[in-house]
Amino acid sequence: MNKVIRRIQRYQGWFGAGAAGCLLVGLYLGLIASPPDYYQGEVVRIMYIHVPLAHTSLLAYTVLFGGSVWYLWKRDPLVDNMCHAAAGLSAVFTSLALFTGMIWGKPTWNTWWTWDARLTSFTVLLLILIGYLMLRTFIDDPEREARFAAVVAIIGFVDLPIVHFSVEWWRTLHQPQSFSLRGVSISSDLLFPLIMMSIGMSLLFTYMLLVRTQMLYLTNLLHAKKGRLLGQFHLSKADS
Repeated sequence: MNKVIRRIQRYQGWFGAGAAGCLLVGLYLGLIASPPDYYQGEVVRIMYIHVPLAHTSLLAYTVLFGGSVWYLWKRDPLVDNMCHAAAGLSAVFTSLALFTGMIWGKPTWNTWWTWDARLTSFTVLLLILIGYLMLRTFIDDPEREARFAAVVAIIGFVDLPIVHFSVEWWRTLHQPQSFSLRGVSISSDLLFPLIMMSIGMSLLFTYMLLVRTQMLYLTNLLHAKKGRLLGQFHLSKADS
């Protein structure tokens, strides 16, 4: 386990540096260099923040789902720490995606919020993540906490296809998929900054996931050592 932690510490800086570089380039291209949209005008620039946040939130939940399946199979405590970290980060990215979506929706839809299929399914995803994190807070037994949380994460994964295909399955205010079997429906001038921001957000999530996983692992290790020392103290006191 210590080898895994040392390997994480060795490579996490590269992810952080890559995230910073891609985000800086993406922000410059998206907010300054790219042209305004022919229909939305300058308002379209919120897309370079909102869409990568939304994609990264789904990536984070996918990591949570995969890690939960792996934990139920192998019962690896480090994987459980990774799942806990991924859930917290997914909740943050999902909240920011909803918030930036509301900012984008006001000038384009003339409303801050509507029960659009994409927005509703994304809100359900946030509620699933909040329930997951609450479950991890209220259960005292670490093994039961990890096991129940993994089951919740696996069941909640059913919402991801609904989020992704909601604009195809229902008539919504939300724009259709920019990438589909029908091709790419976005200008190349807008596409490149969007790709750079998406890569940067994904690298940022990876960096934060590595750091947060280490923090949770070391915190749990410290609590376990304190518990063992406290148990030895009580045992020696009883013997005396």
